[in-house]
Amino acid sequence: MDQIKKLTEADYDEIFALSQFAFQYKLTEEALVKKKEETKRHTIWGWMEDGKIAAKAHLIPLSVYINGKPFEMGGISAVSTWPEYRRNGMVKQLLAHALKHMKENGQVISYLHPFSVPFYRKFGWEMVFEEKKYTIPMDNLKRKWSAEGYVRRSDADIELLHQIYTAYAMNFNGMLTRDEKWWEQRVLAKNSMVAVCYDKNNQAEGYLIYSVKENMLQVEELVYNSLNGWRLLLEFISNHDSMAKEVKMTVPVNDNLPLLVDEPRFKQEISPYFMVRIVDVLAFLKEFPFEQASDTSLFIHVEDSFLPDNSGVYKINQQNGSTEVTHLVEAANEKAEVHCNVQQFAAIMFGYKRPMELYRAGLIQGNQDALEKLNKLIPVSQSFFPDFF
Repeated sequence: MDQIKKLTEADYDEIFALSQFAFQYKLTEEALVKKKEETKRHTIWGWMEDGKIAAKAHLIPLSVYINGKPFEMGGISAVSTWPEYRRNGMVKQLLAHALKHMKENGQVISYLHPFSVPFYRKFGWEMVFEEKKYTIPMDNLKRKWSAEGYVRRSDADIELLHQIYTAYAMNFNGMLTRDEKWWEQRVLAKNSMVAVCYDKNNQAEGYLIYSVKENMLQVEELVYNSLNGWRLLLEFISNHDSMAKEVKMTVPVNDNLPLLVDEPRFKQEISPYFMVRIVDVLAFLKEFPFEQASDTSLFIHVEDSFLPDNSGVYKINQQNGSTEVTHLVEAANEKAEVHCNVQQFAAIMFGYKRPMELYRAGLIQGNQDALEKLNKLIPVSQSFFPDFF
């Protein structure tokens, strides 16, 4: 496609001029240097008009955990168009180009943070991650936590934090695997305070990344791998009562902190966050770690209007403890027991919604027995994505 050009470092001035205009921010010289260094990870395509960038899209090669297994993921970021070129289909072409590249490079899923959910739904992405935000009066956390061990503030030890984080992340669907640069450039870029909790045997059980300003303790990341570690960190937060009157944090939707405090009536907000797309349905299903049920087979029809190669019937067959997935020809549609589009397929496979929830909402179709089979094949796991790009 002649009008789509892979951009290089020589195009950075144009790239960041468009980003700053479209997303309404201004980078200092120091911040621009850091941003350019971070962007070296990206593949960036521009739609060119008269030798200039009219629109662009960034692709970030990442990987994420789904049911404890790493999957290659393409993160779409900084999609933007100068106003005089908008509504000419440039972004549609850039997204199609990026998805083709992802499929060729084994990135079977894609994430993005939408400026408009309806816009990206047209291209196959669906809302799969939510944010649950707490604003907690500090007094609500003052109690006897009965935790064994201790917490120590320290400089950021990426190797230690990564070890704790990885054990935590594998309990959720969709969290990044992270690498050292991601820790340096994204997670720890704000020079916030870091505290690590240890049990009575001096084993690290969790960590807290946080800041305190203007009577507010802002939790940037709260990670723990035991109930004791969770309690140690909550006790540590409550020990800032002379400095902060409130605590703000973002947690998984299934977080149970309200069950642990005497007064659970504090501000709790859930809002949509990131969207997911299955780029290659067959490759994704072949990698997916299904639950092992008794010998069974299921025919599921997936409709993908933007990437029609994904459309068709998929047979999931389990025999003798192994799972085989095949993509049947379109003539096999009459065999399908469950029907869904690629967006609802992503919601199911990431554990964001169970099949019966979507069926009751009229978003997928199927008979009761088939929906129950599908339900048994999909592990129960909370979707959660605490990062941003």
